[in-house]
Amino acid sequence: MSPEGGGSLAVLHRLRQPAETVRPGERCELCATPIGERHGHVVDLERRALRCACRPCALLFTRPGAAGGRFRTVPERVLRVATFVLSPGQWDDLQIPVNLAFFFHDSAVGEVAGFYPSPAGATQSLLPLAAWAAVVAANPVLAGAEPDVEAVLLRADPAGPECFIVPIDACYELVGRLRALWRGFDGGQDVHRSVADFLDDLRRRATVVDRG
Repeated sequence: MSPEGGGSLAVLHRLRQPAETVRPGERCELCATPIGERHGHVVDLERRALRCACRPCALLFTRPGAAGGRFRTVPERVLRVATFVLSPGQWDDLQIPVNLAFFFHDSAVGEVAGFYPSPAGATQSLLPLAAWAAVVAANPVLAGAEPDVEAVLLRADPAGPECFIVPIDACYELVGRLRALWRGFDGGQDVHRSVADFLDDLRRRATVVDRG
């Protein structure tokens, strides 16, 4: 189930840029105020979609239950779990066919959803709940990711696994970027370079935390 098909969240195609230039037609999707290309997002839990938001609107929905619980502001924090533990067997148990995936708690169904990049966009994995529970048990900090608006981003690497807690929109920005660049079976060099740049940016921005 992919976000393009009305799944857990809509794929975000807008990429953040350094400048706050307001482009014609770029408006807050809640109040229609013109906004810059760098702007916040809220999750519309009723429609299961991301909405571009001006700062005042984003601030309105930072608390759970605001607007009857329909909207949740996507936070900006990035955490890197420096002591993250994940064995090769645990990664295999998650049934992810590539070495990068993200997971978030979908409050609509009360379960954790797993997605990975593919030529079709964000592809959902049939996540074994027991396998994910084992990962969280070994790394309790993951339970602190906010439902619907934050994701746990995992990268399996022979040198050691890497884990971040990130805003959900960052994951879909990456997926949209990779979909546009994807070539061949494994995505090609442009995809590998884009993933490396994305992870480097996360490392620069992240606050380092312990797995416990």
